[in-house]
Amino acid sequence: MLREQIKEQMLASLKDHDKAKVETLRFLLAGIQQAAIAKYGNLSDSKLSDADVLDVIKKQVKSHKESIFAFKEAKRAELVEKETQELAMLEAYLPSQISDEKLIEMLSPIVQSGEKNFGLLMKLAMEKVAGKADGSRVSLILKSLIQK
Repeated sequence: MLREQIKEQMLASLKDHDKAKVETLRFLLAGIQQAAIAKYGNLSDSKLSDADVLDVIKKQVKSHKESIFAFKEAKRAELVEKETQELAMLEAYLPSQISDEKLIEMLSPIVQSGEKNFGLLMKLAMEKVAGKADGSRVSLILKSLIQK
């Protein structure tokens, strides 16, 4: 499971004295444990599926991206660098994203169905891509396909 892999890598990072990676992975494991408590009401995070763990990682990736944007606005280069490094560590656990061309190919039939409600189209699109693409990318491509 993904959770065990993260724990093993945290222990390896502890042995290597890689402070930044240890800190990032500890924060991630804490988020996973919080998700387990929220979902199951106890401390047993062993019940969480890899999909649940990926959801936690995605939330943390989104948070880091927002932090990077805010730190760039505030001209805090050292914090941007730190957040970027942590973001790279977290993104290593996410499945690879499909290309825009493949995404267009997958979404074209949905748009050609004739549905006009964007919310419904988005729901159908997210079901079809299921973790292979970020929601914001799907939204942008879906909007561009609708306008054609």
